[in-house]
Amino acid sequence: MPLHRLTSITVGVPNVDETIAYYTDFGLRPHPDGWLSSSDGGRQLRLVHAPVRRLVELGIGAAHPDDIGAAAHRLRNAGALLEQDGTGLTTVEPVTGTRVTVRVAEPILQQPGPATPYNGPGRIDRGTGRAPGVLREHTVRPRKLGHVVLGSTDFETTIRFFTDLIGFKVSDRIKGHGAFLRCSTDHHNVLVLNAPVTFLHHSSWQVDDVDEVGRGATAMLENHPERHVWGLGRHHAGSNFFWYLKDPAGNFSEYYSDMDCILDDQIWSPETLEGARGLFNWGPPPPPSFLAPEDLAEIMTGSHQPG
Repeated sequence: MPLHRLTSITVGVPNVDETIAYYTDFGLRPHPDGWLSSSDGGRQLRLVHAPVRRLVELGIGAAHPDDIGAAAHRLRNAGALLEQDGTGLTTVEPVTGTRVTVRVAEPILQQPGPATPYNGPGRIDRGTGRAPGVLREHTVRPRKLGHVVLGSTDFETTIRFFTDLIGFKVSDRIKGHGAFLRCSTDHHNVLVLNAPVTFLHHSSWQVDDVDEVGRGATAMLENHPERHVWGLGRHHAGSNFFWYLKDPAGNFSEYYSDMDCILDDQIWSPETLEGARGLFNWGPPPPPSFLAPEDLAEIMTGSHQPG
């Protein structure tokens, strides 16, 4: 597809240094200028000061300058705010105020490691020996930024912005509540949700397999049990394993693995999901604070105090 990945996010938080320390523990590599890197995607998270936590900017990679031109044409016809140069464009999503940049970018080339062997009935894939997941001692490092979830007070308008103007595609919908959108072969790169206030719900970071999801979360919780939000589980939309944690500014961060990929649009059938099926396939039920973060009222009044 003309768009092929998320390149980066810029997140505003009241407590930059504390939040950088959290994402360093999470496995991203910090840089002196406020950027943090994933192992395959490079500089993908930038933290800047803001009075309340919010998604400041979303970066999207395009394959060719012609794809930038096509998006710019759609945005101009819609009367959207637009700045354009030789390699990209910058616009603003009108409901959330999120700055969106689309630039020509190289695709992420992920070197596949050996497939994780899992034994099963009649299938002894790893022969004699312990499971690799219990022998690993290295720190879990996210491979790439997978997706972000954005709350919008007019979610249908935000969805139309990403699909009709930027060029995302709809993978699945949550009836009356939002839509999973993709700008790559991953099932979703942006989930737009109906919300009483604009906010960043979470960012999601790919790791190798379910063992890395569990290992990463366990390490994060070892001395900080207050970071736990929800997991371990498996989503229905996207099918990915998940575990959610909370950063010091109040944003959720997710380790995920085994996301659905849509390689052929013609054979993918979007679903409209309802109830729990829109949230998860198995695992513990989500806590109320996952569905309605506790600081939304403070964000609405601009008086958010991170806890």
